[in-house]
Amino acid sequence: MTRIKDFPDLIPVFPLPGALLLPRARLPLHIFEPRYIAMLEDAMKTPHRLIGMVQPRSSPDGADRWHMIGCAGRLTAFSETEDGRYMITLTGVSRFRIRQEVAGFTPYRRAEVEWADFARDCGPTERDGGFDRDGFFVLLERFFQHHDLSTDWSSLKEAEDELLINSLSMLCPFDPHEKQALLEAPSLSTRRETLVTLMEFALHGGEGEAIQ
Repeated sequence: MTRIKDFPDLIPVFPLPGALLLPRARLPLHIFEPRYIAMLEDAMKTPHRLIGMVQPRSSPDGADRWHMIGCAGRLTAFSETEDGRYMITLTGVSRFRIRQEVAGFTPYRRAEVEWADFARDCGPTERDGGFDRDGFFVLLERFFQHHDLSTDWSSLKEAEDELLINSLSMLCPFDPHEKQALLEAPSLSTRRETLVTLMEFALHGGEGEAIQ
């Protein structure tokens, strides 16, 4: 089992709006910008092969800032195209809190991070003891119909709690700040509650009456 104390204090950071990575989940990415190709090639040379995914956020002064909590993924699969691009998969390892950005000579950005607040991310698969799956799937089907989404419902209903909730958190079409709320949920049950709230809000159109 991976231990917090084994994680590096300095990691490369990939700010990508709307791209959510969660512990033990997998995120496929298409890497084509030269600076991120450099980041990927440097990460592959390290023993931990970690890349930190963060959500950019706007600021009143117009500066390019990040949310302070992100999730690190280990590079677990990659392939190179003929024109030098990469198709990769990151597997979520642990969330982190950014201490500060570190200036340097790399074309990509890096940050000093701390992991101590997220020790449970390195533990066993989480379960959600209060999960009303039947009621959840009624809401989920309405949400998918509203957004004209399709899925393999039989496989979805067979998925374990963590895989189901985290996969939907990553894949559903929420705004970046809503994705950040899902990331920062302290437990699987609170993430599920946040997910339900976001789907209900979407079905109400952000107003008082439900969309049929």
